[in-house]
Amino acid sequence: MKHILYLAAIVLLAVSCQNSEVSSQKSAGTVVRDTIHGTPCCVYLPNEVPSTKYPVLYLQHGMYGNENDWTRQGRLVEIMDSLRQAGEVKEMVVIMPDNCPSRLTSEEERANAMNGEWIRQFPDFMAEAEAKYPISNEPSKRAIAGLSMGGFHTLHVSHYLHGQFAYVGLFSAAIRPVEPVAIYDHWEEEIREQMKTTTLYWIGIGREDFLYDFNTDYRRWLEANHLEYTYYESAGGHTWDNWQDYLCRFLKKLYK
Repeated sequence: MKHILYLAAIVLLAVSCQNSEVSSQKSAGTVVRDTIHGTPCCVYLPNEVPSTKYPVLYLQHGMYGNENDWTRQGRLVEIMDSLRQAGEVKEMVVIMPDNCPSRLTSEEERANAMNGEWIRQFPDFMAEAEAKYPISNEPSKRAIAGLSMGGFHTLHVSHYLHGQFAYVGLFSAAIRPVEPVAIYDHWEEEIREQMKTTTLYWIGIGREDFLYDFNTDYRRWLEANHLEYTYYESAGGHTWDNWQDYLCRFLKKLYK
């Protein structure tokens, strides 16, 4: 019965994200549009009917972006298909939310989306996703990653919910809060606690990225606190070529 319901859900939801190219015949997964806890999302679902609940990756976009970015510019489907065919990645569900709270529309509003509201919303968002899709609620089978502002959200969601994500990926991430919001008050202390149970803390940045120095300072802080991380430095800057590369490298390390 569960298998029938899962297949029915894919059929009912299977509307491709804007401008993404998904072939149900060639692809190992299907991208559907959905709304989870009031948040527009693209969701990548493996075509295989699961015998157990899938691992999950919550993958977040950058400033001025939206839920379509990772399937459009990020080529999530093509990357997943290539890695699946090569046997380099586990089957998983990838949830790509519009990580701008209150569905902000203007560029000015979306630029202020690091005010802590999305971090506060994330536990309820995640709970609804787990109720709706065949994904695990075990921390060892949860990953979270994002680029730029989405990297900032990844960093701060993961320490706010410390112990809930085994895998964390920061792609050209903004680092330090710029607003005096209470939810960020103890972020450094929470990261120290978080790292006790984190399997992989992955940081990628380009040498020409405008956030390079901020990432360098953050890595120095991690090292000064004897916190382990994996670092990848590329050429270039704040570009989709780099973020596609980082995603590919990060996916290969998940759920081994």
